[in-house]
Amino acid sequence: MVSEVMLQQTPVARVEPVWHEWMKRWPTPKALATSSRADAVTAWGRLGYPRRALRLHQAAHQISAQHRGEVPSELDHLLALPGIGDYTARAIRTFAFGIPEPVVDTNVRRVMARVSTGQGESGPPRVRADRDALWGILELEKPQAQVQAAKSIMELGATVCTARAPRCEECPLQSECAWRQAGYPEYVGPTAPKQARFEGSDRQVRGIILRELRHSDIPVPREILASLWPDTLQFERALGSLVQDDLVVLGDCDARLSE
Repeated sequence: MVSEVMLQQTPVARVEPVWHEWMKRWPTPKALATSSRADAVTAWGRLGYPRRALRLHQAAHQISAQHRGEVPSELDHLLALPGIGDYTARAIRTFAFGIPEPVVDTNVRRVMARVSTGQGESGPPRVRADRDALWGILELEKPQAQVQAAKSIMELGATVCTARAPRCEECPLQSECAWRQAGYPEYVGPTAPKQARFEGSDRQVRGIILRELRHSDIPVPREILASLWPDTLQFERALGSLVQDDLVVLGDCDARLSE
């Protein structure tokens, strides 16, 4: 559960060292629930989207109170946890509990688009349609093989059927791939919207403010925080969003991480 939340919009290479430290410090939901929110945000470091740390902290409290400290396996119980959406819930069921689920990420969608429809790219996500398409493949397998098949398709997209340099000669599905058989045509369909640049964004300012607060054991004067970014209006907007997200608490003239 922790790794799936950390991996949301964050590369594995950045997640792995933070995950090891997190799990060493908080090996169970109960252990995390007994720490403060500020501790969770501080341990999150520079992974980005620090609200995820708060959601994990909230989920740890809920798991401790409602599920005797054990991450639940039921889909509806997982979806009821803070910060756990449809993809993450199904990934936890498949990878942690061995329960077959259509777990669709970018890599899976790419493999299905190339093999089944002959498209080099998958286009914008269509959650229900993508999930149904993958389940149509998985249900052809025997129940005991469905979990392994889900893992294999994901791994295939991550390591062989990659976005920019697919290694088609190594692909076990090369003889079935409609995209390969069509001569690798250029993709001309709709594309997913690109994420806004990080440099100069409110996200960058939020990260700068949080980094300063994480490294201080006492509240930091507002004037010191304001000196970290030249655009006053953008700084105030970013600080206000951190307060709204319950990541930061403002005093009369200073700020600190939420406890």
